[in-house]
Amino acid sequence: MSGTNQPRRTLLLTGASRGIGHATVKRFSAAGWRVITCSRHAFPENCPWEMGPEDHIQVDLGDEADTRRAVEEIKSRLPDGKLHALVNNAGISPKGQGGARLGTIDTPEETWRKVFQVNFFAPILLARGLLEELKRTQGAVVNVTSIAGMRVHPFAGAAYATSKAALVGLTREMAADFGRVGVRVNAIAPGEIDTSILSPGTEKIVEQIPMQRLGTPDEVAKIIYVLCTDTSSYLNGAEIHINGGQHV
Repeated sequence: MSGTNQPRRTLLLTGASRGIGHATVKRFSAAGWRVITCSRHAFPENCPWEMGPEDHIQVDLGDEADTRRAVEEIKSRLPDGKLHALVNNAGISPKGQGGARLGTIDTPEETWRKVFQVNFFAPILLARGLLEELKRTQGAVVNVTSIAGMRVHPFAGAAYATSKAALVGLTREMAADFGRVGVRVNAIAPGEIDTSILSPGTEKIVEQIPMQRLGTPDEVAKIIYVLCTDTSSYLNGAEIHINGGQHV
């Protein structure tokens, strides 16, 4: 995939408005990709990519019917029927009163369902819905999981953590199925990344990280980019831990 006459590649990214998603838009845009973004918000004016308003789709990923509608809208925006990468970055982590962590005992049932719809079901609905478009480019899917998917986390709630653990399992299953038709599926599991959703008390976690600092959104976006390009052409079914060694 080299040469000056290479057609422009297209990325579909969910959860693009802040943090890791925002950095991912900038990273891919800088490399000349077209970026189609999805979020439950209308296009924010202060975003950094030129085609943003035209390439933004407002969708409630917590609503199955609206997610399926968005798939059809995305297809209509791909005139050549080609999608080179899908990055499932959107995720929700509801809190209790005063920002309290919601555990397995006190998480309301409807919260479990909403979290799983956004964090787990939406990624497979999007990937299956756009499989033909991904097959045409021998494209890639990246699922954004979390360090909370592998251990109990002091801030991330039980619904969020279990949805991310399920997404790891889904990545493995997708890699087996999608890989046979030429589409690679991998996951990244960020640790403590310096974004707006960090909780008070994060500094205590930093003390436990071998590298003794938070990660930056761009450090995550760089790995997402690698997973969507030929640099990772034989990587399939992996979960890459981006956490400064926090998991060791």
